[in-house]
Amino acid sequence: MTDTTNRPPVEADKAPEPVSLAKPEQPAEQAEHTPRRLRIGALREVVVETRRHTAYRTLVRHSSYTWGGARVLTRRAWESRTASLHQRMIRIAEASGNEELVRQWEQRAHVYRFARHRRRTELLQMAINAPRALLSGVITGAGLLLVLGIMLAWYQHDVHQVLAPINAAVEFVGWIAFLAAVIFKPLLYSLPILALLGVWSVGRNQRTAPTWALPLDGDERDVVPDENAIMRALGKLGIAPLNAALKEGWKPRWVQPSTRSGNGWHAQLQLPEGVPVEMIADKKQILAHNLMRKPIEVWPTEPRDQAGVLDLWVADPGVLTKAVPPWPLLTEGTTDFFKGVPVALNARSEQVIGRLMASNYLIAGIMGSGKSSLVVSLLLGAMLDPLVEIDVHVLAFNSDYDPMRPRLRSLVKGDDAEHVVAAMDTLRALAAEVSRRGQELERIGTDTKVTREMAERDPSMRPRIVVFDEVHELFTHKDHGKEAKELALKVTKKARKTAITLLWITPDADAASLPRGISKTVSHRVAFAINDHQGNDAILGTGMHKNGYSATTLVAGEDQGTAMAAGFGKTPGLIRAYYVRKEAGIDEVTPVVERAMALREGTSPMDTPTFTPVDHLTDVAAVLGHEPKMLTQDVLRGLQDLNPTEYNDWTFRNLRGVLDDAGHGEYKTNGGRQHVSRDRILEAIAGREDDDPDEGGIED
Repeated sequence: MTDTTNRPPVEADKAPEPVSLAKPEQPAEQAEHTPRRLRIGALREVVVETRRHTAYRTLVRHSSYTWGGARVLTRRAWESRTASLHQRMIRIAEASGNEELVRQWEQRAHVYRFARHRRRTELLQMAINAPRALLSGVITGAGLLLVLGIMLAWYQHDVHQVLAPINAAVEFVGWIAFLAAVIFKPLLYSLPILALLGVWSVGRNQRTAPTWALPLDGDERDVVPDENAIMRALGKLGIAPLNAALKEGWKPRWVQPSTRSGNGWHAQLQLPEGVPVEMIADKKQILAHNLMRKPIEVWPTEPRDQAGVLDLWVADPGVLTKAVPPWPLLTEGTTDFFKGVPVALNARSEQVIGRLMASNYLIAGIMGSGKSSLVVSLLLGAMLDPLVEIDVHVLAFNSDYDPMRPRLRSLVKGDDAEHVVAAMDTLRALAAEVSRRGQELERIGTDTKVTREMAERDPSMRPRIVVFDEVHELFTHKDHGKEAKELALKVTKKARKTAITLLWITPDADAASLPRGISKTVSHRVAFAINDHQGNDAILGTGMHKNGYSATTLVAGEDQGTAMAAGFGKTPGLIRAYYVRKEAGIDEVTPVVERAMALREGTSPMDTPTFTPVDHLTDVAAVLGHEPKMLTQDVLRGLQDLNPTEYNDWTFRNLRGVLDDAGHGEYKTNGGRQHVSRDRILEAIAGREDDDPDEGGIED
């Protein structure tokens, strides 16, 4: 039997404690902050859930429109009464480092303050003079009515008619008072409603509501590419150096703020370090998307004389996809080989003149890009000068030139051996012809070129145009390719003053199919849709793709007739060739050829108007006359008087574009007013005339 006397007492079994559902105790500091975090999170969820309700979003949106519109109108009223706008623009200009713009806004602020002081003085003087003027007006009016009553009483022999005009005037005032009493109360009660609708409309246009309250299909982007829109678009290109600069607080220096230019907008800004224009140009499709444009409507380039500056031109939506207007010479008119012919429109819808004298063309683009539209316009224009002889070699079976056959001196089509031999014979004959004409010009006098008078007098010096289409077949020929390249380069270099114009046309733009010297020697280089930037630079010149002048974003079959071109102006740019149609049921080519044949045979009326390209610089010089300088607004008025058809729609921006292209630059007097310098215009004209177009290529 076990002894339990010395065993310690055993505690009775306890019932299990109930399980608590409460969270375990937390440290005092954690217990203090947890409820607050929970409350903030719950509140955030409530706010987000509330924002999702359509009624709440609608209420906030329209309330914000009303409040924001009132703020916008208040700010506008304040800026219209004070110089706050000028001060704000001065701060923006100072931040961008544009000292010239700072001075302009300071001058505008000074002029505004002076005009405001004068207006206030005039109002004060008017208030002082108002009682006297009012009393004088009442006395004068009463006197006139009394005289009229006396005359009326005299005529009707009734003395009571003396006060008749005054009674009529009193009754008229009574009717006005009655109408005012009827209209006053409804107008008074409706004024708050009208004011509320007005500020709501302003707020809606300015999108003053929070982003989350805007309609679901809303987009914060705007079709107007102002400075803010451009910066937003650049900031979302995904360019690391640009993003880093923006994070560091970089602010652009606007060489030219976004301004209206033709049928688009033009802006120039200096890019930050590490961000060349090439980076922007490579992101052209994204940039166009960010600006709500198609790629063809956005052109980021680098000016030749402003390194590190982004020159951005943005077309109005859809303007470059609309049909080009009819060719100006489609139904009437003649041309002059020595003055050029209309061939295209530029991106600003201004007419582009294709020069023929002292010019040669290199035209390239993949199949279906619209090369023939430019060539047809150029040749049809040349045909309307009866002096011009045209020869065409097409090293393929192409029917584009068949409608023009009656006016062509020769047309050879095909890529067989005899067709290549015929092209070589023409090249050899051209080399001999260039030498003969050069010797004749040297006999006449030094530094002489063929003129129209010379061509009319001597048939052997008449202008010639020779077309080599699908020329890659000639340059890559195993037997004649080397000689063809040498002859082509020789003729292109020496034909400038001899009135011989060459057109080299090819769909290929690689080094094997196109002599490198040709693209450096021709005066006009046109690139339609090109597949790669090597081909682009082979046509337009080395480094053109890098600087943003690229045809690689053009799409064959979609952007037909649109090309990037160099040689038609000081800087390269987009052109859209005229389209003279020759298709099923529509033939616009044959009537032009028939007119050209009539001119050639002398059966056309002698009073047919001759197409004369508008020379803006010459017109500016004519307006200036013998004046050494003239205010820009006076020059603009003079141009409008000189040629209303051409210049009536011109603004200062149009004139500024012409002056900038001519290298005129800023020219201001001590008073800060913009002038046009006669010497600079004459220098630009002289430089243009002395410019050698055959050496106008982009050098390496």
